[in-house]
Amino acid sequence: MTLEQMQQALAAVRAEIHQVVIGQDEAVDHALIAILCGQHALLEGVPGVAKTLLARTLAVVMGGRFQRIQFTPDLMPADITGTSIFNLQKNEFTFSPGPIFADYVLADEINRAPAKTQSALLEAMQERQVTIDRQTYLLPEGFTVFATQNPIEFEGTYALAEAQKDRFMLKIRVPLPDRNTELELARRLLIGDSPERRLTGGGVRPLLSNEWLSALRAGLLQVRMRDELTAYILDVVRRTRAEECILVGAGPRATQALVGAARARAALSLRDFVTPDDVKAMAGAVLEHRLILRPEFEVEGMTVEEAVKKILAAVPVPA
Repeated sequence: MTLEQMQQALAAVRAEIHQVVIGQDEAVDHALIAILCGQHALLEGVPGVAKTLLARTLAVVMGGRFQRIQFTPDLMPADITGTSIFNLQKNEFTFSPGPIFADYVLADEINRAPAKTQSALLEAMQERQVTIDRQTYLLPEGFTVFATQNPIEFEGTYALAEAQKDRFMLKIRVPLPDRNTELELARRLLIGDSPERRLTGGGVRPLLSNEWLSALRAGLLQVRMRDELTAYILDVVRRTRAEECILVGAGPRATQALVGAARARAALSLRDFVTPDDVKAMAGAVLEHRLILRPEFEVEGMTVEEAVKKILAAVPVPA
């Protein structure tokens, strides 16, 4: 696939998604970046801001199979991965795959399930396989997890472990819509053209397939990144480990994630080269969920977002 073909395909995908998901341009782009890089993403936002709708629409447009897992305190690991069921006719155990065996999996309210259940995703997300009764089953090539969290509700929830967070390439913030967007949503509802109805009524069509996705991912190699920019990304990540306000900085996986995210953003911007602005634009989404502030700075009201901005201001940008 040439770079021009890749950019045309991505432009068509974005346009199709925006027929359903209105006013969340950055969230859509970040979700596409995670898919292009073959990684996973956290979706964070209050209820009703189209987190689930975004994941469902992406699955339809990308031509993949979608599964939703509603995380609850009584959810067991086998409810996610599947289990072996004894077949009386064959007198043997038969594997019954769980909902994780899909191209796009929505782990809805992932922090409502205890750590034992959350950890069922670890091997699947990292190794793209599931092991049941010492038998390994491969997951689909396009396997992507979108996990949602409600940032304002903490009662009855279980915080994700740091090892689990690090396996998410990005944390995508899905903000409340502005007034014009919310008004447009209300008007569509009045004429029977709500986003949900458009999605389920066939108003959105599949544009890609797993073969196309593989070609798009391979096409990212054509996007150039100067050595100075790669070094700049490394310096930004390493600075998180030395900054006074940060207790736990980002690891090497964050460096790889920021390289991939900056390159994918350049492709989405219809360019064949990466700029420092690409790195800065993706730094927050890649780093914020990986950093832990020192308690004394949190007490003073500092946020992780401010810490990332401070680091970007301190690290010299290559010419």
